[in-house]
Amino acid sequence: MLERSPRLPRRGWSLLLGLPVLAVALALTVLPAAAAPGGQATVAAARNATARFHDLSAAKAAGYVIEVADTAGLTCIADLADVPSQGAMGIHYLDPSLIPELTDPTFSGTPSVAATTPELLVYAPGANGQLRLVALEYLTLKAQWDATHAGPPELFGQMFMTTPAPNRFGLPAFYSLHAWIWDPNPNPDGGMFSMWNPRVTCP
Repeated sequence: MLERSPRLPRRGWSLLLGLPVLAVALALTVLPAAAAPGGQATVAAARNATARFHDLSAAKAAGYVIEVADTAGLTCIADLADVPSQGAMGIHYLDPSLIPELTDPTFSGTPSVAATTPELLVYAPGANGQLRLVALEYLTLKAQWDATHAGPPELFGQMFMTTPAPNRFGLPAFYSLHAWIWDPNPNPDGGMFSMWNPRVTCP
């Protein structure tokens, strides 16, 4: 059984990062169900780079040490807005070193995203308590990105979605993209790049 990180209360996240509670979600935007032409090679590269993270201990050793939560303290993120629900994302593990614009108040560089270094790994909880790697998530803060780029970030031939502030996650406005490269996503509104996966549920 994979070892779970202890869940931190909202104040614990604030003390750890010096920031509001962190969690990740995407705005409701319809995307194609598969990578755009030329994006399949990038998907393959992302799979090769993250295959070892099926082992959660390897992910933690690589820097994905923060189990993120929303402002209600939920670490397994499910669709609470739609009826019927579109499913869930799962449990996100963040590598804070990959989002310096979020974790370092003095950051003045140029934000970047890369398919082979996702800012977050997404795991689905199983009935037996095990966590299964299902998706990657890419995230950058909108204000810092816009200050140094002409448009939103893109990966796999897909433009990132915008989540404005205020939001349920206590974050400034941000760009983000899920890539369900380790678990099929039958969601008709986005498929591989949908926010929610109906195959994933939260306890």
